[in-house]
Amino acid sequence: MANQIPEPYYVAYIDEAGDPGLKKVRPIDDVGATEWLCLGAVLIKVKYEPEVNNWVRAILSKAGSNRADLHYRHLSASQKRIALGEIAQLPLRGFVLASNKKNMRGHRNERAERAGAQQWFYNYCLRLLLERVTDFCYQHAAKEHAKDRFVKILYSERSIHSYAQTAAYHELLKMQARAGALVLTKRRIMWEVLDWRLAQPVSHSASPGAQLADLVTSAFYQAVDTLPPTKWNNEFARLLKPIMATESGSSMGYGVALQPTPTWKAKPTPSKGRSSSSTVIGSGRDT
Repeated sequence: MANQIPEPYYVAYIDEAGDPGLKKVRPIDDVGATEWLCLGAVLIKVKYEPEVNNWVRAILSKAGSNRADLHYRHLSASQKRIALGEIAQLPLRGFVLASNKKNMRGHRNERAERAGAQQWFYNYCLRLLLERVTDFCYQHAAKEHAKDRFVKILYSERSIHSYAQTAAYHELLKMQARAGALVLTKRRIMWEVLDWRLAQPVSHSASPGAQLADLVTSAFYQAVDTLPPTKWNNEFARLLKPIMATESGSSMGYGVALQPTPTWKAKPTPSKGRSSSSTVIGSGRDT
């Protein structure tokens, strides 16, 4: 049947660190939204979905945590090293979109607001992330000469977001793509592998996959954010090098994408001892 919801072949768990606020942005403003917004995804094949809970239980055990769920902010430095080292050995791919918001301070998308969209910046960053996630799925399926391999999207739920509004935005992008009217054309969401009926929010505590996405996203947030209360450290993100998705042998701009581009436009707030973004970006192996 034409309207039948397709069976997914991949599952992408998506989480975020930082916030999408633009009215006031630190450090330009003493009190304001975070300088960075990071959106991250962990991608697996559906066949591994029943194993994800066992993966998380094993990570908690090896890290010596007695908590019921896996959460980056509740781990000590030594526990983070163990947890991320374990994730780096799993059959999954990681993606992170890190947006420095200083150049967006005070910006409004009046056209989107007139249409009732109040979370246009979050939706835009999510679009950039999903362009890469769906491209990876599309390329992976093509390499295996397979068709109709769809990806299920599971968001770690946040009360500030309307996921129905997100779905409507991406349906608009889909129509624009079909009409050849996309404003941004360098990349596109690969609709060949995406059906928005396969997207839904999930509770962090009830979704082990969302917990893995939390660790990946938060590790990169700690690698880019230099303002208190974050204790800047890129060591943990570097541990994820083996699983970050690559394009032409590099994660730069693909598994790890920075905004704005070129990255020097961001003028990120420096920290003593901070090294370049290339230190947290590396190549990985295929799924």
